[in-house]
Amino acid sequence: MRCLFSLYSSSFLFSSPVSSYSPLISLFSSFHSISTPFLMAPAFEHQLLPEADGGVVAPHNTGSTNVSGDDQLLLKSKVTVVGSGNWGSVAAKLIASNTLKLSSCHEEVRMWVFEETLPSGAKLSDVINRTNENVKYLPGIKLGKNVVADPDLENAVKDANMLVFVTPHQFMEGICKRLVGKIKRDAKAISLVKGMEVKMEGPCMISSLISELLGINCSVLMGANIANEIAVEKFSEATVGYRENIEIAEKWVQLFSTPYFMVTAVQDVEGVELCGTLKNVVAIAAGFVDGLEMGNNTKAAIMRIGLREMRALSKLLFSSVKDSTFFESCGVADVITTCLGGRNRKVAEAFAKNGGRWSFDELEAEMLQGQKLQGVSTAREVYEVLSHRGWLELFPLFTTVHEICTGRLPPSAIVEYSEQKPNFSLLQGSVNRVVDG
Repeated sequence: MRCLFSLYSSSFLFSSPVSSYSPLISLFSSFHSISTPFLMAPAFEHQLLPEADGGVVAPHNTGSTNVSGDDQLLLKSKVTVVGSGNWGSVAAKLIASNTLKLSSCHEEVRMWVFEETLPSGAKLSDVINRTNENVKYLPGIKLGKNVVADPDLENAVKDANMLVFVTPHQFMEGICKRLVGKIKRDAKAISLVKGMEVKMEGPCMISSLISELLGINCSVLMGANIANEIAVEKFSEATVGYRENIEIAEKWVQLFSTPYFMVTAVQDVEGVELCGTLKNVVAIAAGFVDGLEMGNNTKAAIMRIGLREMRALSKLLFSSVKDSTFFESCGVADVITTCLGGRNRKVAEAFAKNGGRWSFDELEAEMLQGQKLQGVSTAREVYEVLSHRGWLELFPLFTTVHEICTGRLPPSAIVEYSEQKPNFSLLQGSVNRVVDG
């Protein structure tokens, strides 16, 4: 059990605008007495709290400013957010609130904006800088006066050594190729991108794409994160997945953690990233169920089966994936929230209600006001992987979602696929342990 009491210390919690979370302290304080006390060394004012499962969780920001001098200034981290959609704008808001307090960071946060002309004739980046608000993708929310919108990608990243990627996954390869040779050699990256690239040799996760093309370390952040709820500071969680370097993970946890946004870290990049990727396919299935008014029992069954297939495919693709990752925010929690809300469920519901007469592209344009669906393209990419490896029968839910999206099956097929019993012997019995274990 995570001890939220350790995170939300009294002065931090009750001086914040989210003091309504005080019941969390009452709920979890009984566990605090049996937790090992954590004493922060003076030299590590932002050291993270250890957890029993080997992860870490951020304490509150102290706001102390012990760093001074020109030499120390040069060592400060500078953050750029590559992307400015709904989730990208929220990410910039979270980070900007922390760079004002962390002595190890420059206060300014750059946010690369894919330039658009608004109906008023004004440029989106100009409006963001003038109003401190992304009026198209996150209207009504102030981002922080230290957020600077920049429509020039190369200029936005040139001085940054902390790069946050948060764009639709289909654009990531092109963005990375534009940045080759244009970023600092000591830069570190984190991907909030949900999706994968399918290549001849197999699936390529976005974090791997970033690392391979740019030659830099890349962590990931995923979780039960509906952006609009976080924007208005409703309590949420997220998971950072990292490889070997815990110090890099600690930096990312510090940059994202706020009183209302609890971030933990686990050493499982592929597991965390695949959870964030595959849950969108499950959300499409949940949307079909909602559109056909099949009820909560059916939806719960779809969510359970979807989580089972997520775990099985993740472990088949990457043997390093940990079972425990699926119990983090990026796992079961993200499946739940995405199947209850979120754009993938919403558009899939509309698709099922109109019997597939409108395509997903038409519904996306009509309903999302410039935002992009991830579930439909991810379902196609997953289908390509399964087809290439002869695994279609092993993953009937994933397979059926794609076939409904492409019009091969009607939306009602989402609950009919189960009549075809998967043949787990296709992989010489090894999948029995992965799927059923």
